[in-house]
Amino acid sequence: MAPAPTLASADRRIEILKSAAAAFRRRGYHGASVDEIASALEMTKGNLYYYFRNKEEILYACHEYSLDVLLALLDDVRADASTPDQKLRRLILAFVHLLLDELQATALTIDLQALSPPLLRKIIARRDAFDRGLREIIQQGMDAGTFAPGNPKMVAFAVMGAVNWITKWYDPAGPLTSEAIGQAFADYLVGGLTRMPGEPAPPLPPPAR
Repeated sequence: MAPAPTLASADRRIEILKSAAAAFRRRGYHGASVDEIASALEMTKGNLYYYFRNKEEILYACHEYSLDVLLALLDDVRADASTPDQKLRRLILAFVHLLLDELQATALTIDLQALSPPLLRKIIARRDAFDRGLREIIQQGMDAGTFAPGNPKMVAFAVMGAVNWITKWYDPAGPLTSEAIGQAFADYLVGGLTRMPGEPAPPLPPPAR
């Protein structure tokens, strides 16, 4: 196992994750080498192995870091007294920021299946925990009449799918900032769920099988 990180080494680990995520984005997990990741940070491969044992551990840490941020935010959002639409908007904005700014648009989307089964199960369990929290907020909005009735599971899939797909077309050198994209997607996604005052409720869809 890698040594327990000090504050300085924790910062260095995050720098390595950002360099790795950028390399994974350019070349894919299997195409990016540890040498490439280390060289972008002016480190030797041996120095990098002080922080991570191998490339798979770096990939796992990318997912862990992202999920740490998302799950901490989810706990914070659940605890505040905001309305469900405000909570959902806050989650979407933070999710877009994480994907586009924190780990170079690859944090939660890169080659999950490249992880070994034990590590994959850990990541999936934590992703499922976030998904359950997202559905809970959506259900609260439906129960309060803020959101139109529907299937919270399907709505959560739609929200996550829309935001995750941003990484497929986002260009850091393009005219749109991550802030502008986040605000626009929050407007579209939350606005699409919100029922206008006096608007009749649509018929409930059949339950998901």
